[in-house]
Formats: sequence, C-alpha cells, structure tokens
Amino acid sequence: MDNDSNILNKVVLVVGAGDAIGSAIATRFAQEGYTVCMARRNGDRLAPLVEDLSQQGLTAHAFTCDARKEDELIALFEHIESSIGELEVVVFNIGANVPMKIVDTDSRKFFKIWEMACFSGFLTGREAAKRMLPRQRGTIIFTGATASTRGAAGFGAFASAKAGLRAMAQSLAKEMGPNNIHVAHVVIDAPVDTAWIMENVPTAAELKANDGLVVPSHLAENYLMLHKQPRDAWTFELDLRPWSESW
Repeated sequence: MDNDSNILNKVVLVVGAGDAIGSAIATRFAQEGYTVCMARRNGDRLAPLVEDLSQQGLTAHAFTCDARKEDELIALFEHIESSIGELEVVVFNIGANVPMKIVDTDSRKFFKIWEMACFSGFLTGREAAKRMLPRQRGTIIFTGATASTRGAAGFGAFASAKAGLRAMAQSLAKEMGPNNIHVAHVVIDAPVDTAWIMENVPTAAELKANDGLVVPSHLAENYLMLHKQPRDAWTFELDLRPWSESW
C-alpha cells in the first residue's frame, strides 16, 4: 500500500536538485502526481525543468538554498509546509565528490566538503523528521556513494563526509522507524551518466553503449520504490550498480 495513498496534496522536497540525479528524482515523483519542490544553491538553474514539468501539467517549485546554512534550510522547510503542503518525502542529494590527496587537503577544503556532504544532510534529516514526527508518517532518503562504505586513495575528505552521512542516516532510521517514518540510504557505487562523466572519463562512451553507466531516470525509479514500500518490508540501504560493475 502506498504510504500516502490517501493524501491529496503529496509534496516531495529534493535538496540538491542537480542536473542529473536530483532532477531525475524530482521528475519521477512529479510524474507520479506529487507536488515537487527542488532546492539548490543556484535555484534559477532549475527554471527550465520547472517550465518543462509545468508544460506537462505537473506541479514543481524551485528554490535557492544553501543547505549548509541552518537558517536558510529551516526557512525553506517552513515556507513549503506553510505555503505548499505537508512534506511526505524528503530526499537529500548533495554530493561534493572532490578528488584530493589528504596531504594536499587543507582544513578549509576538508571542512567545506564535510559541510556539503554530511552536515547539510544532518540538517535536512533533522528538519524533515521534526515535521514528520507529529504526523507519524513520511520518507527520508539520503544519496550515498562508493565512499559511503570505503575510502579510496585521493578521496579522504569525501569518504569521511559520506561515511558520516551514512552513520547519521542509520541512527535516524532507528529513531524514526518506530514512528512510521521510513529512512533509507542509497549507495550509488558506479559512474552515473552525466555530462561531467562523458567529458572527463575516457571510456565513458564505451561504458554508456554497453549499459555500464547508471542512468539517472533508472535511479529515480528506485527512490520512488523506496517510498512506496510497505512498512513490514522496509529497506534501509539500497546498493545500486550496473551489471558490469565489479563487487
């Protein structure tokens, strides 16, 4: 049974609605009949997507918000809840995948990566939980990466942030589960079909031709599936990779 099948105005918020994964998630939920709210640091860059969804008869809103700033994030949640509707789904999708050797990482860069990929996830999860708890329903999903479970050379700052996000999500899931709130973490352990990958990975075209890149719209199907799971069989962690990716 759909977690919100009896709710007329179903609202989803995607924090970190970038051009690939975040936009795909927002689009899929909109197609399912949800009112979609999308936030990123440069909200004006979402205008084409909002226009495209509107032309399809779907409802979407774009916001400029730096999720590292507590006051901005709280204001975003308050505005959505008071002016658009009650949030049924909140997706945290900020990455900060910056390759950098530890010996070359200064404290400012390390802290910024942690703020983006971990601290802002904590703020997002906290604010979502605060609003869902009184209603005793909702879904909170965090986007993870390969670095969520293991640190590779050159990714010390990113791995520490993503591992921290995963641990925080585990704790939140334990707190929220008994309150009928589903918390999930998605490990995307593979390259995704994005413009950056196509421009910077020499084998990207070959991988794409052989289904070796994860397609954002296919990822989005899994986020919707997580929200629609019956509560007697909730998934906490979903590990996604193409068929050709080694384990």
